[in-house]
Amino acid sequence: MEPDDKNKELVDKILEHKRRRGAVILAHNYQRSEVQDIGDFVGDSLELSREAAKTDARVIVFCGVHFMAETASILCPDKVVLLPDEGAGCPMADMITAKDLIEKKNGLPGVHVVCYVNSSAAVKAESEICCTSANAVEVVKSIGEGEILFVPDQYLGQYVATKVNRPLIVWQGYCPTHAKIQPEDILNQKEKYPGALVLVHPECRPDVIALADRVLSTGGMMKFARQTDAKVMIIATESGLLHRLGKENPGKTFVPVTRKALCPNMKRITLEKVLWSLEGMKYEIKVPEDIRVRAKLALDKMLAI
Repeated sequence: MEPDDKNKELVDKILEHKRRRGAVILAHNYQRSEVQDIGDFVGDSLELSREAAKTDARVIVFCGVHFMAETASILCPDKVVLLPDEGAGCPMADMITAKDLIEKKNGLPGVHVVCYVNSSAAVKAESEICCTSANAVEVVKSIGEGEILFVPDQYLGQYVATKVNRPLIVWQGYCPTHAKIQPEDILNQKEKYPGALVLVHPECRPDVIALADRVLSTGGMMKFARQTDAKVMIIATESGLLHRLGKENPGKTFVPVTRKALCPNMKRITLEKVLWSLEGMKYEIKVPEDIRVRAKLALDKMLAI
């Protein structure tokens, strides 16, 4: 059987089980292309959870990583949230725990804690306000006097500090996939594609950000790509985004900054695992209510800005 035929058979089974379960499928921008193609919604983590909350679906199949499924559980407590691969985690989110954060806060009385959404529900619950890579600058600008602790991404925190002209205490976490992107990767691609615009995700290192024409979240890259007259763009983020960029912008060329920018956790989910998830209703992700309520407060504060 040809791979395309096999995929079609899997997709047909997935759609049938989705209908029977009353489910909605969410696919993150960094997922495998064939998984993105079956998503009812494709986007970044918070955007996906907010879209799911608007639907009348009883079941959410989140094709992403663990903290994203937790966010869906926080915003959709009345729905069953499934993560097709229970081992799909996020190394950056694992670089901080609620216990770590509590200890740090105890040493910094009165500190404002800004928490990147790429973190566990328990860490969100110990934070004052959440942010995304798209709105981190606005969130930090909204905070009054006092010290600010930015967790867990040091590179996003350092980038924000340059934009708000205010010192931040940054947690020493990072995204291993974005950290693999080096300045020479951009310079090499610019040599091959003279005149190409360079779009860089703010999870990248400062020396990579310094070479950007635009520093944008994945959602920001999608919007910019639609609106720009530029025909060639070098994309400095996880390679999964290139599938959606190419699909939605025919006639434009999107160049991966490096083939090394691939997140193994994002690629764990396959069509087979999505089918098995719907068949067996696993693996369910449920945030305990006491944590959910406090984490939602931090998310709601962000959404109110």
